[in-house]
Amino acid sequence: MNLNGEAHISRTAIKVPAVTLGFWIIKILATTLGETAGDTVSMSWNMGYLVGTALFGAALVALVALQIRAPGFRPWLYWATIIASTTAGTTMADFATRSLGIGYAGGSALLLGLVAAALFAWHRTTGSIAVDSVADARSEAFYWLTITFSQTLGTALGDWTADTGGLGYLGGATLFAVGLAALVGAWRFTMANRVALFWAAFILTRPLGATVGDFLDKPLAHGGLDLSRPLASLALAVVIATLIALLPQRAAAKPH
Repeated sequence: MNLNGEAHISRTAIKVPAVTLGFWIIKILATTLGETAGDTVSMSWNMGYLVGTALFGAALVALVALQIRAPGFRPWLYWATIIASTTAGTTMADFATRSLGIGYAGGSALLLGLVAAALFAWHRTTGSIAVDSVADARSEAFYWLTITFSQTLGTALGDWTADTGGLGYLGGATLFAVGLAALVGAWRFTMANRVALFWAAFILTRPLGATVGDFLDKPLAHGGLDLSRPLASLALAVVIATLIALLPQRAAAKPH
C-alpha cells in the first residue's frame, strides 16, 4: 500500500518497513502472539497484570532504544519491537480495565484519547504522521508511542466487543475483519487519505489479533479452544519468524 498515493518514489534510509500484504499478515500474527504471550505471563504463570506490564514494558523500552539507535531498517529488530509493544499492550490494557476497575468502555475511551493525542502531538511537532517520514529519532519516538497506545487500545476494544458486547471471540474477530475489509475497499476505490487509512487499519488489526488469541486460549466454557497459551505463543512465534525470513523485507520508500 502506498500511504501517500504517489507513483514515483525513491528509496531512503527510513527505519520502518514498506506497508505490503506481507506486513499486514505479520502484523496480525504479531498481535495474536501479543495476546497469548501476555496472557501466558499474567494468567498462566500467575504473575499478574502489573508484573507482566513491568516485564514487557522494560523489554519494549530497551527495544525501542535499539531501534532508534539502529542506522537503518532491521527486520528482526523491528518485528521484535512490534511484538514487545503488543504484549505490553495486552497486560497494560488488562491492568487498566480489570485491576483499576475502569472497565472496557472506560479503558477504550481513555486509550482512544491517548492515541489521538499522540498523533496530534506528532503532527504538530514534525508536520507529518506518515510512515515514510519515520527517519529520525523524534519521529521514531512518536511512532512507537502511537503504536504502543494503539496496541493497548486494541486489546481493550477486543475484550469489550467479545465479552461485554456479547459477540464472543469469533464474532468479535469477524466484526474487526469486516472493518479491515471496509478500509481496504476505501483504499482501493476512493481517494480517502492514505495516512488516515493506514492508522485506522493498524489500530483495527490489534483487536482482531486479540480476539483470535483469546479464541485460541480461553476455556471452552467461555467460547475458546482452551489451547495451551505457552504452546500457542511458541507456534505463533515460529510462524512469524518463518515469514520474516521468507517474505521480502524492505524499508519504506519516501516519495519525491
